[in-house]
Amino acid sequence: MLENSLTQLEQLVAELARQNQALQSTNEQLSAELAQVKDENESLQLNALEQEEQQGATLARIQALVELATAGGKVHASQASA
Repeated sequence: MLENSLTQLEQLVAELARQNQALQSTNEQLSAELAQVKDENESLQLNALEQEEQQGATLARIQALVELATAGGKVHASQASA
């Protein structure tokens, strides 16, 4: 009976060791994937900031053109009524 219990215990310990190794391998893989995703996220955030800056600059240029066009229209209107 003691021999059977010892054999079962050895099998359980061996199985736990295999599961532990599999979990460690999975953990290493997930850690590597997480590092890659963090790098991609950082890159995407930087790209988003750059696009935001470009959009802001474009908006400012468009607003300046609209103001210029509006001011030019007022000048022509005042000249026409004079």
